[in-house]
Amino acid sequence: MNTAAHDPVAIAQGYIAVWNETDPARRAALLEAGWSADAQYVDPIMQGSGHAQISALVGAVHQRYPGFRFNLLGKADAHGDHVRFSWTLGPSGAADLIQGTDFVRLDAGKLRSVTGFLDKVPVGA
Repeated sequence: MNTAAHDPVAIAQGYIAVWNETDPARRAALLEAGWSADAQYVDPIMQGSGHAQISALVGAVHQRYPGFRFNLLGKADAHGDHVRFSWTLGPSGAADLIQGTDFVRLDAGKLRSVTGFLDKVPVGA
């Protein structure tokens, strides 16, 4: 696939929507629509494979940081089947506390793997 086939902003927004979804059933539907069944997620703190494990990771973030929201930071871009974007996480309506950058590999237009990096994490977060 070529870069023109992918809208990196839409992919990043769909990804952020999964992380912001607090309802497990709606989150499962978002994962089904946008992620391959055997998708992989890994960052310095956690990892998971498949929709159920990835949904559980998202749920754990909501449990640890209730009321926090993810937002895109800067511009998402793509190269072939790879997308890169940065994000923030913080209390809704307040300054962000955590920032990261994620690298996504697509397969048939769905997220196949995500490698996340934490760029800013306060002590104790």
